[in-house]
Amino acid sequence: MTKTEILTDTVLGTARLEVDGGIARLTIDNPRRRNMMNLAMRDVFHDHLAATLEDETIRVVIITGINGNFCAGGDITGMKETPVESRTRLKRLHRIVRLIAYAEKPVIAATEGFVAGNGLSIAAASDVVVTASDAKFICSFVKIGLVPDTAALWFLPQRMGLGRAKLAMMTGEPMSGTQAVTSGLADIEVEPGQALERAYEVAASLMKAGPLGIGMTKALLARAPMSLDESLKAETDAQAVLFATEDFAEGRAAFLEKRPAKFQGK
Repeated sequence: MTKTEILTDTVLGTARLEVDGGIARLTIDNPRRRNMMNLAMRDVFHDHLAATLEDETIRVVIITGINGNFCAGGDITGMKETPVESRTRLKRLHRIVRLIAYAEKPVIAATEGFVAGNGLSIAAASDVVVTASDAKFICSFVKIGLVPDTAALWFLPQRMGLGRAKLAMMTGEPMSGTQAVTSGLADIEVEPGQALERAYEVAASLMKAGPLGIGMTKALLARAPMSLDESLKAETDAQAVLFATEDFAEGRAAFLEKRPAKFQGK
């Protein structure tokens, strides 16, 4: 993958991918519609995301939006579908959250402005959510007569607890970035306009950690729910593999020598 790859469509919007120093930034770009994503944009977004996760030179992925908004959800004007077409559209969306959830690389959402609909779902699926204090997190599917989709029904209770998730999903009332952090929906609060900068700081910190350890941690957490015995068995298997890696040998040596480790993902 080249340092910078950008695909643009000034009429319909698109998703932009930029890669530098092992960190990929995937930007939702439809500023005239607060970064709502139509079907074509979702396909571009999916393909870029899949490429970053397959590229061994990329260690961390940041998802963000252009012009002060993360993503205001799906384009409702295009939702004139038969039940069969609706199922097909949702399955295309499901590919995105599956990639984020099962990828053995950390994914950071840098959120400003509107974080709504499936944009909220994509943020909630991410490993770390950095948010501006004045962002607007909205799960308002019920206000147009639908249920939360794109795995919001799974990720929001995981992040917020069942009671808070029910309140957010059944009322559709907006939350500020501050409230999102308090509820567990987001993780790090920053001043407006600072989410992307803070996300890069988090990414830089993650770049210092062992990529195989991070990958295994995500893989084990993605197996939830597990019983205690199942979790202990999975931990044993994963740790036995990691003990034999070059990364662990380097990490151990660096610890004993009191120097930063230089992990290679091997």
